[in-house]
Amino acid sequence: MAANAVVSSRFQRFINHPAGPKTVHFWAPVMKWGLVIAGISDLKRPPESLSVSQTCALTATGLIWSRYSTQIIPVNYTLLSVNIFVAGTGLTQMYRIWNYRRSLKSSPESSSETLVVKSTDSS
Repeated sequence: MAANAVVSSRFQRFINHPAGPKTVHFWAPVMKWGLVIAGISDLKRPPESLSVSQTCALTATGLIWSRYSTQIIPVNYTLLSVNIFVAGTGLTQMYRIWNYRRSLKSSPESSSETLVVKSTDSS
């Protein structure tokens, strides 16, 4: 019986917490996980099709809101965790774009031209 009281007490504290499920402070970060899922699914896309401005905005959003979530009272760890992942996926995509563009610059210019070889038939 005492175990039920402890579980019930913890559940009640969770439900009634200032950043609990009765508030937007809980549901906004939960919905923001959709951005993380979208960012992870973009890892399958080729880097030349990724948008630099969109990726920069996503990364900046993650970094700014990560800082914000540590300064509000009560500290919203749910918001902090989702924004760390948003920034992480954005930084990963930025690296992929940078690495792709760097590889284009380092490749020889002649590789972009088609080399035509004429075959001679001696029959």
